[in-house]
Amino acid sequence: MTQPAIRFENVSKKFVVHHERPRSFQEVIVGLFRDTGRHEELWAVRDVSFTVARGEALGLIGPNGSGKSTLLKLVSRILEPTAGDIEVNGRLSALLELGAGFHPDLTGRENIYLNGSILGLSRREMNEHYADIVRFSEMERFIDMPVKHYSSGMAMRLGFAVAIHVEPDVLLIDEILAVGDESFQMKCLDKIDELRSHDITIVFVSHTLDSVRDLCDRALWLENGEMQHLGPTEQVIDLYRDSVTAKEEERLAIQHGEGLGQETVAQRWGSGEVEIVDVRFQNAAGNERHVFRIGESMTACIHYRAHKRIENPAFGVAIHRSDGLHVNGPNTKLAGYPIDDIEGEGEVHYAIESLPLLAGTYQFSATCYDHACAHPYDHHHRMYTFRVQRGDIGEEFGAFYIPSRWEHQSNISDCGLRIADLSTPQSKPEHPTSKRQSSNGV
Repeated sequence: MTQPAIRFENVSKKFVVHHERPRSFQEVIVGLFRDTGRHEELWAVRDVSFTVARGEALGLIGPNGSGKSTLLKLVSRILEPTAGDIEVNGRLSALLELGAGFHPDLTGRENIYLNGSILGLSRREMNEHYADIVRFSEMERFIDMPVKHYSSGMAMRLGFAVAIHVEPDVLLIDEILAVGDESFQMKCLDKIDELRSHDITIVFVSHTLDSVRDLCDRALWLENGEMQHLGPTEQVIDLYRDSVTAKEEERLAIQHGEGLGQETVAQRWGSGEVEIVDVRFQNAAGNERHVFRIGESMTACIHYRAHKRIENPAFGVAIHRSDGLHVNGPNTKLAGYPIDDIEGEGEVHYAIESLPLLAGTYQFSATCYDHACAHPYDHHHRMYTFRVQRGDIGEEFGAFYIPSRWEHQSNISDCGLRIADLSTPQSKPEHPTSKRQSSNGV
């Protein structure tokens, strides 16, 4: 039976956190013989068991402080476990922290050879890899500069280049890639994908779930140092996202409930004949939600109380992105949806069949005005928050998701457009007159 590249069996790691430092030599001596109660035990990893096969790519996911980086340090033996057994078979190369393994007073060139010697490579072997390392890192101009003068991106470039060119059997990569520019990040991810085809075992930590999905065969979800799920990448990512969504729902629900009791002049104004008493967001099933995915159905339910009969009111909404972008501001009058009169309690529903907003945080306003949209009865300005997540739609730039398709034809003549036509002015075709509905903000 083939040995696994990595084996964890009931591994735990405990840290002792001291909340107060001794102020004198006497306190140090007293602390040796008496528990002063000024420390606590923190289990960064607790009872974790898994194996990684040779040539497999495992992604570690979870929130900050979940134990991912500690687990990588246990694999690399930077840390020793408090309990349990760890087995690593083969040469290991790790990219865990910026500048880890680099001597700040040595140049980039000298650090390349230093890292090689630490990993057991001879100078002759490093001579063979040196040119490839420098070329990949794109650090030719700075290779003879002391590392202490490198920026974080420069240190990452050189560190990654060394890690992948020293013929590792096991490669550990922490979130460090996030400090590089986008072009170099893509270059690194392409290289990781190439390494997979050479049976190199990879353990990859990233908060970018799409990268984990693209690069990893399986994923391990850690939370508070404990394993939550281990399995196929897509399955584990979906479970993790559902958990994150549930927590965000709970937090926003609490914020929503508290928000109505923390009104200020800047948030709410109006004469009060009509009072908006609640705003809820619902999905297609009618369940209250505060987190939606792009393309989902979303309905805002505006519950009001009219203290007297009001004729021809206009209810409106507005959506702002968290950076202040005013997304829209429709109302019942502009939509051609007249409400003859209201009295007592009721609800107005603003329904979006397919949410076109891209991932982000949005503030929602709800209003009730007179028919002329000049006099506010009640105006709740950006008082309600909801989130939009990417889901199955990969777009991430801009404000809106616009359904579309791409087409490609290799022969331009097949597109019905000849090069000669580009220089000939074309008359604009006439279009039939279309009715246009105007819109303004509330």
